[in-house]
Amino acid sequence: MQQSNSTRIAPRDPNVVMRLARLGSFHQSRLSFMRVLLRRLKAENWRFERRLFEIDARGVGRAVYTAHGPNQSYSLVAFANDLPPEKRSDRVIATEWDATFTLFDGIPTPADLDRLSQNVPRQEAGRISEAELSLSRANRSVRLWEYVVDCLARGQQPDQARVDEVGYLMRTTAVYGSGKFGAADRETTADRDEFQAPFQIEMLSVFLTRAFVMDLVEHMAAMRAPETAVPLAPALRRRFGIGNSTGLGMAPFLLNHPALLNNWIAAREEALARIRALPTATPEAAQSFRDFAERARLHALSWQSEHPIQIEKLNDLRADMEALTAHLAKADLMADTPWNRLWLWGETALTVEGQELLASLLMEPYGDLVDGLSCCMAADEAVTWRIDGAMQLADLRTITQDVYGWALKIDWSDRAATARVWYTSEEKLEPRLGERFAEPVEPYEQPLCPGRDAARMFADLADFPEGPVAGFLLRHPEHRHVVRRAQIAAHLPYAEIRDNTIDAGVLPIDMLRAKLSFFGACHFDPRSDRWLRINMFQHAPFPHDLATGNADDWTYPYLEGRA
Repeated sequence: MQQSNSTRIAPRDPNVVMRLARLGSFHQSRLSFMRVLLRRLKAENWRFERRLFEIDARGVGRAVYTAHGPNQSYSLVAFANDLPPEKRSDRVIATEWDATFTLFDGIPTPADLDRLSQNVPRQEAGRISEAELSLSRANRSVRLWEYVVDCLARGQQPDQARVDEVGYLMRTTAVYGSGKFGAADRETTADRDEFQAPFQIEMLSVFLTRAFVMDLVEHMAAMRAPETAVPLAPALRRRFGIGNSTGLGMAPFLLNHPALLNNWIAAREEALARIRALPTATPEAAQSFRDFAERARLHALSWQSEHPIQIEKLNDLRADMEALTAHLAKADLMADTPWNRLWLWGETALTVEGQELLASLLMEPYGDLVDGLSCCMAADEAVTWRIDGAMQLADLRTITQDVYGWALKIDWSDRAATARVWYTSEEKLEPRLGERFAEPVEPYEQPLCPGRDAARMFADLADFPEGPVAGFLLRHPEHRHVVRRAQIAAHLPYAEIRDNTIDAGVLPIDMLRAKLSFFGACHFDPRSDRWLRINMFQHAPFPHDLATGNADDWTYPYLEGRA
C-alpha cells in the first residue's frame, strides 16, 4: 500500500470542491471525528465505568459515566427527567428536556454533583464552570421510547424494522462546548493528546450519552416488570444511535472558521490524492474496496427521508451505487493506477452525491495512508490572521480574481442574488436567515456573504491608484473583513466557500451536512431547507465492548457471514 515516489496526483481544485452543492453531498469517512475518537479510545485501552446510577422507575435521577484515559479521566454527568409529552420540543426556545448532560473534567465529587444538579438541567438559564467541558440535552423519541420499554418489560425484543425506522431512543437538541455558559474554553484542553483532533470533547460526550440512554431504557423496563424484563439483544442494541436535530445555528460555523474549514477539507483532499496516486492495488485492498462498495450500496437503500430535496439525492445515490456495482463487476483493479482510473470514471459516470461517496469509500482500505491526517485537521484560531497592509493592490486584485472569480460574474443588482440576510436573534443569540425584501432585517445583517463583499471590494479597487493595501483600507475600512478573508484564502485554498450564501435559492442544509459529515453523521434527513436530523454512533460498539469490538469499521452494514 505504499505511495509511488514517481506519481503525484494533485488535490482537487477548490473551485470544484468548495461549491455548496458538493459540500452538501459529503459523506462520513475515516477522517470523521467519531471514528477518530473511537480509534484512539481503543488503541490507548481506555477504561470505562458507571460510577453512579440513581434513577427511579419514572426515569428520574442522575448518573455518572467515567472514561479513564492514559493521563486523564472524564465523566459524563447525566440528569434524567420525566418530561410531559406536551413540553417535549427540539426548538432552541425549549426550557425542559428528558435528559441533560455535562462532560466533567475528571471525577465529580458529591459537592460537584449537587452544584451541577442546580444548573445543568436549566441549560442556558444555568451556569457551569471551567471544570465542565460541555453542556448538552436530549429528548426521548416519541415513536420508540415507550414501545421499547414496553417490549423489554414483557420479555420481548423490539421489532428490528421498527427500530431501524427511527434509529435512536433519544435525540440531542444541542451539544455546547468551548466556553459556552461558563464551560472551559478550548485553550484549557488544547494541549491534551486526546483532544488534538476537532470536536473530540463533543464526540466523547455523545458516545457516553448513548451508553447512558441504552442503560436507562433497560433500567425502566426492569423497574416496570422485574420478573419478566429482559435487556436488549446485543446486536439489536448496537442498531441504536443518538439522534440529533441541527438547525441554522450551525450553518455560519464554516464561514466563521475559514482556517479550520480549510484544514478539514485539505486533509480529506490529500487522502483522496494519495490513494489515487497509488500505482497498484493489492488483492486484499481491491477486495476490501469491493466489499465496502457493496456495504455502502445497502446503506444507501436503508437511508430514508420524506423531504423532496433529499429524496432526489437518495435516488441519485442509489442509481450511482448500482452503476458502481456494475462497473466493478468488469473493472480490473489490478491494472496500473487502478484508483485513479476508477475516480476518473466516477467523475463522468456518477452524480456529485455518488462521487463524494466514492471519495469516502476509496479511503476505507488505506488506513495507513489516511488516518494520520487527522492530526492535521485542527487549527490554532487563537493565532490572529493580521491584515497584511504592505501587500500591493495588484496582488490583492489577483487573489480576488482567483478566489472570488465566481462572485465577480454574478449580477449583484438582481434581487434574487441578495434575497437572504443572515442575522442574529436578539432573544436567543442564534443565527437566523431572513428575507431581505420582505422583512426589516437588513440593518442587522452579519458579514456572512464573502462573495458579494468581495465583488463590492473589487469594484472599489477598479479606480483606486496602485499602492499598498493599507492605503486602500484607510479610504475603504468597510472592506477590512473581506481583505482579511482573501489573504487567508491565498494561503489556505479550501478556506472559502465559493458560492453565494445569500441567494434566493441557497440551501443552508448544504452547510449543515458538510460539517456533520466530518462529525461522522449518517442518514441526513432534512425537515426543511434550514434544519435536519441525523444519527450518531449508530452500530458503533459501546464503551463496555470497545476493547473487543471493531472501533472503526461499524458505519456500513456487514455483508452476510462477514460481520
